[in-house]
Amino acid sequence: MKTTVITLSNQPVGELDLPEALFAAEPRADIMARVVHWQLAKRRAGTHKVKGMGEVSGTTRKPYKQKGTGRARQGSLRAPQFRKGGVVHGPLVRDHGYALPKKVRRLGLISALSQKAREGKLVVLEAAAADGKTASLRRQVTALGWRSALVIDGAELDPGFARAARNIPGLDVLPAIGANVYDILRHDVLAVTKAAVEGLARRLGAEETAG
Repeated sequence: MKTTVITLSNQPVGELDLPEALFAAEPRADIMARVVHWQLAKRRAGTHKVKGMGEVSGTTRKPYKQKGTGRARQGSLRAPQFRKGGVVHGPLVRDHGYALPKKVRRLGLISALSQKAREGKLVVLEAAAADGKTASLRRQVTALGWRSALVIDGAELDPGFARAARNIPGLDVLPAIGANVYDILRHDVLAVTKAAVEGLARRLGAEETAG
């Protein structure tokens, strides 16, 4: 699967043979949905908490005697039916994450990469490097027509490019090891460097290698 390689200045500098196992697979919307749900569940803090009957402050004595008042029996003013009483079945601190098989996560990432390629929104860059100046990088991004783009680089990000991209709305940068389904799908354009293609091929165990 050959594609044109360009620079950030939108100049073609050759072609690259992309691994078809990663960029030409049949996208699975159901698998991508499962992976996104798993990612968002892992990101939840789970720190929401309410106080139960045994945790709220208040007296422990019985409001009034059990019998003879003509009123319903009550055991504590901290019961939920009273003002400032404990909450019943409220949220507790917990981990919202759950296990998802590695094969499903791998297939979800391959589906996301393939979907971007199928939609014509995959761009291959020679390299993602900049001088650290936001203004110059913003001009290049504007010239490319990117309003929402994710740039995936190799094992390490170029410090100048990462610093310049921080202040550009809609532009995010990730190393190959950090590529994920959620971030790929929520951006309109996916830009991968040649180093990123090699890194993704190693990470996902593609039979074909980029050449």
